Parts: sequence; structure tokens; C-alpha cells
Amino acid sequence: MSDQANHPADTPLYPIREVSRLTGVNAVTLRAWERRYGLIQPRRTPKGHRLYAKEDIARVERILQWLNRGVPVSQVRELLEQPEAVEAPPPAAGDWQSQRQQLIAAVEALDLERLEALFNQALALYPVTPCLEELWQPVIRDLEERWDDRLGADLQRRTLEAFLRTRIGTRLYHANAQAGGPRLLVLPLPDDGPLWGLLAALAAADRGFRVQWLDAAPPLQELPLAAERLHADALLLTSGKAEKADLVRRQLPRLAEQLDAPLALCGPVARIRRGDLEGSGVEVLGDDLPSAMTRLQSLIPA
Repeated sequence: MSDQANHPADTPLYPIREVSRLTGVNAVTLRAWERRYGLIQPRRTPKGHRLYAKEDIARVERILQWLNRGVPVSQVRELLEQPEAVEAPPPAAGDWQSQRQQLIAAVEALDLERLEALFNQALALYPVTPCLEELWQPVIRDLEERWDDRLGADLQRRTLEAFLRTRIGTRLYHANAQAGGPRLLVLPLPDDGPLWGLLAALAAADRGFRVQWLDAAPPLQELPLAAERLHADALLLTSGKAEKADLVRRQLPRLAEQLDAPLALCGPVARIRRGDLEGSGVEVLGDDLPSAMTRLQSLIPA
């Protein structure tokens, strides 16, 4: 990769914050790809600040293509050095299954140190979208199935909720300070806890939304006031459960009529209850959170 370190003198160079904006890869991840795996080699200013050429940015985009196709970050460098026509190995060759198993084991053992290490490692090495699609969404689905009437399930759930509140809450705080996108109010439906709302908030922040996340839902009749006072451009409700029929079929459509902003629904409830909400005014976004954010962006006027 010596060609990366010897750019012509007149090559335009970009600071790391601009590369992060252009590629969607946060600065922590860019530095990890450089230090731990040698995937990119930016120039340095006399004070040590990183500067990236257009070739470096193109390389970051190629790295993202491999990661999004299921290739572990440890295997990407070898693939980058091969001709462009090389085909990625099938997704099963990735290490996502191993990471999922380790995460579930850490939650079940209440091993917070291991949970912390796995959380930080994944988001340092991979973009938010594959982390959600390949790691956290499958893990939460698996855990929710395991937690049905199992001894210790409530303790595991509450421990994971507390952990993610802190970690994702910190990320939201820093992301909101830099975001200039629409204001999004995210909150769970009454029968569910905060897990799907936290993941949805993480996905939304990654797409540039300014996210206001509520740990628990206030009474539905108060949401129009909340939307007004918080200047929300959209409301996003989440749940991992089917929720009560009356809530879905009657109360949510009525709420959508009372709001000046779009009302959207995501998480497993959106898949389970899609048929109940057709033509209701509630935007049903599905249970894949990154895809849900793409759809939500299209609903909000620029």
C-alpha cells in the first residue's frame, strides 16, 4: 500500500472529519482500520493530524463494500490487494455468527466487561448498519425468544437494557451535537421495554437525525404535545411484541390524525401488525432498522 503514502504534491487532501462525513464511517473506525489492520495509510501534518487523498476515500468505500457483504475486517486487506473483479466469499465466511454467540453468552452470564468489549469492538471496526443487521438485531431476537418464562430472564433483560441505555445514550449525545438533520422522537410502545427503541435511535443517529429518545412511553394523548414542545419532525414508535389489538387498530391511527408530523412504527411489531395498519396513516417501516431509517427519511420534507 505504499502508493497510498506517496500522493502527488498537488493531490487534494481531506481531514478525517470530512472523510467521515463523505463516507459515513466515524473517525474512531477509520483510526482502527489504520492502526489495527493497516487498511488505509493517510498522510500526516507536522502536528500529526491525518489527511486523506481521494484514493484513500475510494479505498474506504471499497472496505465498506466488503464489510457489507459479510467479510470480516481481518480479511479485507488481502481482498483489497486483489484485482477488482475478485468475488467476495459468501456471507457465512464472516465472523458475525461468532460475535453473536459471544454477545449472547455475555448477556446470559451478566459479564459486563465482556459485553463492553464486544460492543466497543464491533462499532469501532464496522459501520452501524452491518452491526445492527448482522449483530444486534439477531441477538435481540434470539434473546427475546430465550427469555420466555426462563429463570433469570428478567435480570438479563434489565441488565442489557441498562448497559445499552448508557452506551447508546452517550453516542446519541455526541451525535446530536453534530447532526443537522430532522428531529426525531423515538419511544417504545406501552407493552415493550426500551431495547428496540435504543437500536432504532442508534440507526437514526447514524443517518443524521437529531434523536430525542424516551425510555418509556407517556400516555398516547400526550404525544401531540410532546411532538410540539420537542419540535419533532417525526415520531417513531418501536416494539418487539405484537402489542394490544385496540392500541394498534384504533389508538395509533387516531394519534396519527392528531399529529402534524409523520407517525411511524418499526421493530417486530411493524412486521406482525402490518396488515392491521394498512391505510391508517401510520407509516409501517418494518423490522429491519437501517432500512426503516431509509424509508423514514423519504417521509420527511427536505
